[in-house]
Amino acid sequence: MTDLFRHYGIYFSPYIVAAISFVIFVILSFLIQFLFDKVLRVIAKRTATKFDDHIIDALHLPILFTLILVGIIIVEKDLQLTARYLLITNRIINSLITLIWSFAFIRITSIIVKNSISRISSDTGLSTDVIPLLSNFLKIAIFLGAITIIFVLWKIDVTPILASAGIASVVIALAAKDTLANFFGGISIFIDKPYRIGDYIELDQKERGEVVDIGVRSTRIKTRDDILISIPNSIIANSKIVNESAPVKHFRVRVPISVAYGTDIDLVESILIEIGQANENIIPDPEPRVRLRQFGESSLDFELLCWAKEPALRGLTIHQLCKEIYKKFNELNIKIPFPQRDLHIKGYDNDIIKQI
Repeated sequence: MTDLFRHYGIYFSPYIVAAISFVIFVILSFLIQFLFDKVLRVIAKRTATKFDDHIIDALHLPILFTLILVGIIIVEKDLQLTARYLLITNRIINSLITLIWSFAFIRITSIIVKNSISRISSDTGLSTDVIPLLSNFLKIAIFLGAITIIFVLWKIDVTPILASAGIASVVIALAAKDTLANFFGGISIFIDKPYRIGDYIELDQKERGEVVDIGVRSTRIKTRDDILISIPNSIIANSKIVNESAPVKHFRVRVPISVAYGTDIDLVESILIEIGQANENIIPDPEPRVRLRQFGESSLDFELLCWAKEPALRGLTIHQLCKEIYKKFNELNIKIPFPQRDLHIKGYDNDIIKQI
């Protein structure tokens, strides 16, 4: 501030200049207070989300304290104090500013993580248990960064500390490689969004069930036998996932059925469609349909195709359809062929064979 006055040919006592600087920064602090309370907060209240309100709350005090500390540095410079005193006080003030903003960034990242994970959780079903884990990870990273900056300000050599931290990180990574693999597998799951809670999935044609929980370390699915299976995310991330509930909840049911040659195929088709339409678990759109798949060795092979309301009804729906088809075919005397063999014995008298 002294240099600014001298530039315009104005010369004041250092104490007067320091007092003027102090008054200016007090006025600026009141302006900052007015800006946050009367402008930004009013605008934030008009929005539908509380996210911007929390960000304003997190930035308000750090900006105000930073302005005050910067004002102290300028006032000290105007007082023309000794270089050693200025060096020490500047390091102290810069360290305080670093700590203030490190805590501010910790609060801001926590707000962002909570808001982002909550939205992702509503879309994918990802467990909100990941919020404290990710927040703690970012807190540690920001805190270590702040400590490093403070060491640099005080001319403390951080190379041995960084080297020790690197070695410790390698040791920890090797000791917890499975945990880290599951953690990054969980990250890939919530980024790719292959499934969400409530979906029916099948992994490599083995485990099949309803997703009941998506955690940081594992995903839990409940099978049709009401057995809860916990599968590490690292395994799921490298598996083929069949999501039977996506992109729509409807699940296609296939019922193969064979009839004897000579059967009226139009009658068979109409019966199968009628049975499919009458089932309460089958949706009307798309409509049930029947396909003649092939001419078998001893049968005409049909397939009834219809869509169940949800994958959980697959087993029950197939059971009901098969029962109705069997009853209706028996009622109409439609034969369902089964393997038969005729044995012909050569070299013996037919009368002897008949006696046998």
